[in-house]
Formats: sequence, structure tokens, C-alpha cells
Amino acid sequence: ADPVVQIEGNPHCCFFNFSPKIMFTKVVKAQLWVYLRPVQHTSTVYLQILRLKPVTEEGSRHIRIRSLKIDLNSRIGHWQSIDFKHVLQNWFKQPQNNWGIEINAFDPNGNDLAVTSLGPGAEGLHPFMELRVLENNKRSRRNLGLDCDEHSTESRCCRYPLTVDFEAFGWDWIIAPKRYKANYCSGQCEYMFMQKYPHTHLVQQANPRGSAGPCCTPTKMSPINMLYFNDKQQIIYGKIPGMVVDRCGCS
Repeated sequence: ADPVVQIEGNPHCCFFNFSPKIMFTKVVKAQLWVYLRPVQHTSTVYLQILRLKPVTEEGSRHIRIRSLKIDLNSRIGHWQSIDFKHVLQNWFKQPQNNWGIEINAFDPNGNDLAVTSLGPGAEGLHPFMELRVLENNKRSRRNLGLDCDEHSTESRCCRYPLTVDFEAFGWDWIIAPKRYKANYCSGQCEYMFMQKYPHTHLVQQANPRGSAGPCCTPTKMSPINMLYFNDKQQIIYGKIPGMVVDRCGCS
């Protein structure tokens, strides 16, 4: 996303550029996050999100799409989320309407508390979009490894579903995802089915007391993308490896 758009020659925030692949998906959730500067005293802030459009004969370039009244009483910055699903759905259907948005959050003294520039001290604090989408085209999956559920009677090594809930852990510093499917491996690894690992089988036969035998373990794992706050209240986006079990096997 490019956080800067030109309005009458002056840089304003923000323009979000989406890839064609994303635009052909179904929007499940869309949240716009805006960072508000700290206030010294309790203040009421009026946050406005304005959609931009080409200049017309009337001369107006703004259409107000969101307006929030926020009471701030903290001397530290505040991240505010705004539901943006409807706007994004419209942009995906009619991308020619995406001319960017303008964000402001004025306190009673007329000070704009919204961080919308990329100047010094604003690293990691500019607005961003949190999306959750579903692909419209379902891809066929190869049958690799066994997949089971909690009601399965399968005794062999199998992958079972497991959902990790960060909110249940009290990890409120994680923005997204709040929960994800991690999965886990469990089951027996019988030697008669271990043609794939003949060395393990032979070691067990030659020295049964010195080997614990094969174990059911992840054989393929994948990362997840994560948004979280660091200790400076800055937004960090990263890919965390080895977070999802995709396949289980004996080794």
C-alpha cells in the first residue's frame, strides 16, 4: 500500500493499491487502523474518513464515509480501528472509484491528532489496512499424509486440528491474526509400515533397548503472517516460520 496520495499538488494520506489477485477474492473483514497522537488532558476527538474522487464542476473532492467521536484520556498514543469492509468491497468491484482517502482527527483546539505522514518519529505509525479474504476458486488438495478429527478412531500417525487463540492467552499485543489453525501430530508408528524408514526399523531390531523407535512428528510446516506491536508501540509485520503443521509422518 502506498500511504501517500497527491491532492492539488500536496501530499495527503492515503492511497491503498491492491494486487489483481487480492481483488478477485471475497472480503471477510477489512479494518483501517489509524494512530492518534497522545493528549495531555481528556479530550474529545472527531475522527473523519473521507473518500476522494476526481474534481467535478462542483469542485468537491471529498465524500465522508466514516465519522467517529472518540474520548481520549491517555498520555500515550492510541490505535483506532474503523470498519472498512463495505468500502473495500466497492473498490474491488469498481476499482476506478479508488482515488484514495483522507484522514483527520481534530481535537477541540483544532489540532489534527491522526498520524498520516511518513516524517521523523512516525515510523511504523502510519495508517494500514488489515484484511481477511477468501479465495473464490477452491484448489484441489493432494492427499498427503493422514488427516483426522477429534472423533476419529485412527491409531496411526495423523494430523489433528488445533486452533490457537492468542486472546485466550492474554496476548493483546498481537493485532492479527487473533487466532489461527496450528494443528498437531499424534498416533502410532508401527514398524511393519515403515518401508520409508528402513534404517530406523533395522536399528530397532538390532538394538531394541538403545532406540526409542520412530515418532509421529510434523514433516511439513508453513509460516503465518503476523501483525503485532513492539515495545515502542510500533506496528511490525512479519512472517513467522514453522507455525502451522501441514503434514505428519513417522521419523
